[in-house]
This record gives sequence, C-alpha cells and structure tokens, in this order.
Amino acid sequence: MSLDIVGDDLKVELPTGESVRFAHLDYAASAPCVTAAARAVGDLLPRYGSVHRGTGVRSAASTIAYELARDVVAEFVGAGPEHEVIFTRNTTDALNLLARALPAGTTTIVFDGEHHANLLPWPNQVRLPAPSTPAEALRSLEEALENTLSPALVTVTGASNVTGEVWPIEEIADLAHRYQARVAVDAAQLAPHRPIDLRNADYIAFSGHKLYAPFGAGVLAGRSDWLDAADPYLRGGGASASVGDRPGELEWAAGPARHEGGTPNLLGAVAIAAVCEALLQADRDALHAEEQRLLTRLRDGLPDTVREVSLFGPEHPRVGIVSIAVDDPAGLAQKLAREHGIGVRAGQFCAHPLVRRLTGASESGACGTAPGLLRISFGLGSTDEDIDRILEALRSY
Repeated sequence: MSLDIVGDDLKVELPTGESVRFAHLDYAASAPCVTAAARAVGDLLPRYGSVHRGTGVRSAASTIAYELARDVVAEFVGAGPEHEVIFTRNTTDALNLLARALPAGTTTIVFDGEHHANLLPWPNQVRLPAPSTPAEALRSLEEALENTLSPALVTVTGASNVTGEVWPIEEIADLAHRYQARVAVDAAQLAPHRPIDLRNADYIAFSGHKLYAPFGAGVLAGRSDWLDAADPYLRGGGASASVGDRPGELEWAAGPARHEGGTPNLLGAVAIAAVCEALLQADRDALHAEEQRLLTRLRDGLPDTVREVSLFGPEHPRVGIVSIAVDDPAGLAQKLAREHGIGVRAGQFCAHPLVRRLTGASESGACGTAPGLLRISFGLGSTDEDIDRILEALRSY
C-alpha cells in the first residue's frame, strides 16, 4: 500500500466526450507521488516547524524528523561513517554542489551522453564521446585516466534518461579507483528502478521527484573529506558555526549543515525518506521483474513505423524508459495527450549532444537544434492497459 500511486484514478476527457483514466507514461520527467510520501507529509504537518531553530515542540519534532530522514536516506544509499548525506533541491543542485566542492585543479572526466545536469557544472573537463558499447566506455575512460593527474573525478549517469540503458557503474568505478580517481553517479533515473549503493561510487546524487516524492528536494551523498574542506555551497544561517564582528571572522559548520544554509526543505526530506524506507522494505526483485515484463511488452509491440534508439544496443539492460524516432515527435505527443489521454515526453530531454547523435541530426558538435525523440517511461503503478493503449495509439498514426 505504501507504494500505491496517489491519484492513480485521475480521469481526463477526450474530444469524443469519453472519460478515460490518464495513462501517465512520463515517469522519467517526474514520477507520481506514492502513498508513503503523502502520508509522511500529512502526518508531520500538524507538528510542522523550523528545523534546528528552536526549543518548542514544533521545532523539536521537526528537527527529529529531519535528521531521521537523513538516517533513512543514508541506509538507502549504503552510507558509512566516511560519508555524508546532504539534502539539496534536486539532482542538478546536488551535482552543482559537488562541482563547487572539488579541490582546486581537479580534472573531471565526463561522457557527452549525459543529462545537462551532469554535463555542464564540471570544471576542467575532459569530455569523452558517448560510447557505443560498455567496453568502449571503459577503453576511452582508461585512455583519459592514463593522461590525467590527481585529483580527478569521473562523473557518469547510472541509467540514461534518453535510452534507459544502465551504465556499467561498478566497472567504471573499479577502473577509476585503480587510477586514484573518484566517481560520482547521477542516479536520478537509476534510483527509482534499482538499488543504489555507495560501495559502487564515491558520490551519488538523485531527486525526490523522480523517486515518487514531491518536487523540491534531492540528495547528494558521498565521501565527506572533499565536502568538509570546501567553502559552503550556500553561505548563511545554518552553514555558519560562529560569526565575528569583522568580515572574515567566522567559522563554518561541519558536516551536512555546512552545505545546507538557510531553512531546509523539511517536508521534501521527509517525503524522500518515506519513499526510501518503503523501497527498502519492498521486494525489489519483484518490482524489477514486473518493470521488465512491461518493458518487453512495450518494445515487442512497437510498430514498424518507429525506430527505438539505443546507445549500447537493444539487448543491453535498461530501466523503464524507451525513446523512439518518429516524424514530428512534439506533434505526436500532443495528439497522444489530447486524443488518447496519454502523457509522454517529446524533445531532447536536456541531453542535446546525445539526442543529436542518436537522431543523426548533427555530427559536428555544433549547438544547433534537433527534432528530438518521443520518450515513453513508466514505473510503479504502470499497467498492461497503459502499455497497450500507447501501442494502439502509435499504430493509428
């Protein structure tokens, strides 16, 4: 029950006057909220107050709830004593925080198939072309590492937001660590579908709104030494331990508070933690098997008039994301919504270099524009009927 979708019975009216259940197939953009998150927020609201700011019952209860949320997230990502869990606004915010915390002179190695959140923030970039196979990814990464001095950070997606393909994180981390480099994983698309673990990375970032919680909260979890040595990401109350009378006379806070300046998003943190706890208690193998069954149903039923895009090949493991090349993807997405009550996404999905590569729109690396793709994505609460409806709709165009 805790992983049931809130609003799963949402109805939309079609131009024919018929009312149908809305088929939400845009989970990769924002997953719907689950009961666990809604219940946790609702339970806290009667006692809701400022965190770390007072001695009254509201503040005390809120502070306890906030720090308990941090503990649950730490368990969800496999954090140990050498790690910190920092609450942020989203994955983009988390990765920008880490980019700001890198030691001076750090080289960052990134593939150009990344979401912009994991492509744009990094200083001193060595940018590698998106590989066509996992083996190619490891080869090109090793070549880059051989020519890179420490400190270095390799930053990579856990699962592509365009193709859904799962990247070889463990192999990338093993390789990077042999060269004394660290690894950050953009787990925005991986965390909702598969377990994530800091044993396979040095830093993990993800968003609540991809993980069946409301907007406005995310997580950066990882090794504390770089984070504790960096200037605060947000300078202000909470980030400072003491402030003197003269400029520069101050001591920054240690631990997560150092980078959580200002009043934190208590409800967002509690919602994320509630979903993390529900997933920790769930049968992840069964959830994975159901997702893969729906994924096979979708891919096997795609009409011949569309082309599924992939980076590593059609047989490579992926989460519940499929992007297809069609004429006028934006127009088709609008028709699916208006005429069939189906929500999908069309465009370049904040991954312009990768989408241009997959569509063949540009090989020059110039910014330009591309027609984009149509993306179908799903997860908890998705049904056979959802998949069958979009397949039937696609066949009608």
